[in-house]
Parts: sequence; structure tokens; C-alpha cells
Amino acid sequence: KAGALNVLLRVSSTLSNAPYILVLDCDMNCNDSISARQSMCFHLDPKISPTLGWVQYPQKFYAVNETDVYDSEMKSLWLTLWPGSDGLQGPVISGTNLYIKREALYGIPINHGNNLTELKDCFGSSNEFVKSLGQIYKPKAIANIELSSVLLQEATFLASCTYEEGTKWGEQVGYRYDSVVEDALTGYLLQSNGWRSVYLNPNRPQFLGSAVTNLNDHLIQGTRWQSGLLEIGLSKNCPLIYSPSKMQFLHKMCSSWVVLWPLDFLWAFCFAIIPPLCLLYGIPLYPKVSDPFFIAFAFVFASSRLKLLSDLLIIGKSARAWLNEHRIYLIKTVTCYACGSLDCMMNKLGLRQANFLPTNKAGDIDKNKYYEMGKFDFRTSYMFLIPLGTLVILNLTCFVGGVARVIVTRNWDAMLAQMLFSFYVLIMSFPVIEGMVFRKDDGRVSLLSTLMSTVVSLVFLSLGYFLLLH
Repeated sequence: KAGALNVLLRVSSTLSNAPYILVLDCDMNCNDSISARQSMCFHLDPKISPTLGWVQYPQKFYAVNETDVYDSEMKSLWLTLWPGSDGLQGPVISGTNLYIKREALYGIPINHGNNLTELKDCFGSSNEFVKSLGQIYKPKAIANIELSSVLLQEATFLASCTYEEGTKWGEQVGYRYDSVVEDALTGYLLQSNGWRSVYLNPNRPQFLGSAVTNLNDHLIQGTRWQSGLLEIGLSKNCPLIYSPSKMQFLHKMCSSWVVLWPLDFLWAFCFAIIPPLCLLYGIPLYPKVSDPFFIAFAFVFASSRLKLLSDLLIIGKSARAWLNEHRIYLIKTVTCYACGSLDCMMNKLGLRQANFLPTNKAGDIDKNKYYEMGKFDFRTSYMFLIPLGTLVILNLTCFVGGVARVIVTRNWDAMLAQMLFSFYVLIMSFPVIEGMVFRKDDGRVSLLSTLMSTVVSLVFLSLGYFLLLH
């Protein structure tokens, strides 16, 4: 995708050489013709224009139902995180729906000097392209009859596979390569060079596209995103350590938190394994109910859950939307976050190469029917289902066994917090339990996956017994 965008960037320089470019994915379409005019209000504002690199619109989708069990709208990102980052240096390039300044993508100051050799070493050997560098703010209007064979030949040359050899394209110029999240990498590097962005979210959606409406594609897409983000976070391009950088410190912290987001799977696995095992074997982890510190503990936990709920209620979403968003987040942390992080580590160790798998957003009546019904479609890879099923079965077993133990020992004071936490995990995991036990349709969790998850959970129970009681 980065290579294709760079080709379009070069070819368009010989045709129109417009100073501002609309970047749009193939599954997105324009829903309002005034989006360009709205973005130009920022690009042409003399107070911010010199450092404004792009104006980012949110991704909004049609055919998203009220329940939205997969959080296809990515509500936390578009309605909370990006408006917050707009108060710093603005959101990073988010794949699509943005008007970006051509000059920003060229990576180096256009008035780099009159050294023709130096410009060609950076941008390539095309005389027409080098000539266009000094005419960015003098766009050309070309009618069809004016497309001479010479111009078409030049455009073909700029689009050739060998044009970038020995140049800075993909490294210092254009969209950056060597990442499956080329948009994020390019955006962070541009912000480190001093460019900022603006987040624009008008009431009427400016662009609409197709949402992912089945679990398999959602997790595959998430795995690619998390692998790419973590690769940035563990490289020299991490916003927190990148140097030299003109990025604001608070924006560095915010951006670094985003690229290290995939590591959330570590705490997710810890909380899904250690507390339930301790509950089963009668080992208290949290403050006793009679302990005054229990109130502080309960307040931190409850307020962290209610914060997201309040964010969604403020923007007009329902409590059901909060429940579904929280459920899919927990599912993603133990599936695509973990797989994406593992994929990144393997790439770093040279055990495999990064790959880009396009997300299938074509409509599938059989898969979409479960989405419309507000049910999960668990027809996905064992790579996702087994860890998910294992943790759910482990928590269910430990909850039943732990409650039975507490009833016998009457140790309510010490174990109540763990019981409530485990019950909370089970509520969030109910769609998985339903898919393994109660559902009989094609979208259920397969019997083989359930059996394999049961075996793995028995291994964890055995390990817990030997480690905690011996």
C-alpha cells in the first residue's frame, strides 16, 4: 500500500501537482462533497498552515447495527483518543480519510538547495518530477487532449518498479516502508519532524465505508495492526526515544502508549490465570472486605470500568454498546494482541517475515446474519479459539470450585474480592460460554476447539496445584 501511494504521489506530480492530496481506501466513499472545503479551512489558515501536515477525518461505516458486537466503529479511538490527541500534535495518519499536504510527504524541505544531483539522489532521476518540486503551490490543470505521449511516458517511468532504486523513497520520502502499518509509521515520523495534524469530526459523516462484520476478519486485521504497532514501539522509531525529534513530550507519551498497546496481552493473561487459580486453591490476593483498603481497591476497579461507560454515554451510545466494546477488547487482548506481539517478536528474531493480509470487507450473508442478530460468529482459527476457550474454561472451573471452597471454609472476608472479580470475568466471557455450551448453530465454538481448550486448562490447573500448594 505504501508503494502504491508513493507511485500515485509521483505520477500526480506530473499531471496536476496539486499541493493537497486526498487519501482514501478502496472501500471508502465520499459522503459529503464539502469535505475538501472543510479541510482547506485549516490548511489555508495562516496561523497553523506552515506546520499543518494533514487533516484527519474519522472512519465511519454503514451497515453497523446497534449492538455492534465487534466494535467495528472503534468508538474509543475515534470518539475519545483522537479528540484528545488533537489537543497536542493531532492524531497520527489513520490509513484513510485524510487531506495531506504534498510537501509533508516529500520528507525534506523543498528548498533543499539548487543541487540537482542531490535532489535526484533523493527523489529519483526524473527531470519532470524534480522540476515539479519547486511548483507544488502552482498546480496544473490538464485537459484530456493535453495528455501528450511524452507526459504519459514520463508518468509510466515514474510508476515503474525500478524507479525507486538508489533513492530515498520509502525511507525519508513519501510513505515509509518496512512496516505493515505504514500509515502510523509515516505519521509518527512526520510529527517527529515538526508536522502536526488536525482531527475533524463534523456531525455529518464525510466518508463512509464497509465495516468488518465477522470475528475471523476482525481478529486477522487486529493481529496485523498490533504486530505493526509493536514493531514501531520496539524499534528506533518509537516516538518516546526517536531522535532528533520535534514532537512534544506529552505527545511522545501518548504516541508511545499507542504503539506499545499490544503488550496489554501480558496483564490480560496474568489476570485471567493467577486470580482464578488462587481463588480455587484458597489463596487470598486482594484486601479483605473488613480492611479499609478494600474500599480504595474497589473504587479503582469500578471507576476504571465506569470511565469508558461515561465516555460512551456522553456521545449518545448505550450501556449495551459499552458491554460489547469491553467484551471484544478482552477477547482481542488474549487473541490478536498476543498473536500480533508474537508475530512481531518472530520478525525481530528473523524467524519469519512480516506480511500484509488485506481484510475481507465484502458482504457475506451467512456471516453477516450472526452480526445482525448480535451474536459472535466463532468460525475462526484455532490459534484464536484455543487460548480464548482455555481462559474461559479455567475461570469457570475455578469460580465454581472457589465458591464451593468458600462456602465450606466460610472465608468470605478474605475471598470475596476474588469471587467478584472472577464473576465479572465470566459475565464478560458469556458469549464464549454460550458458544461452547448452549449454541447449536454454525457460528458456535467447534467441539474440537472446546476439547483442546479443556485439555490446556487442565494443564494450567495442574501447574497451579503444584506451584501454589507445594
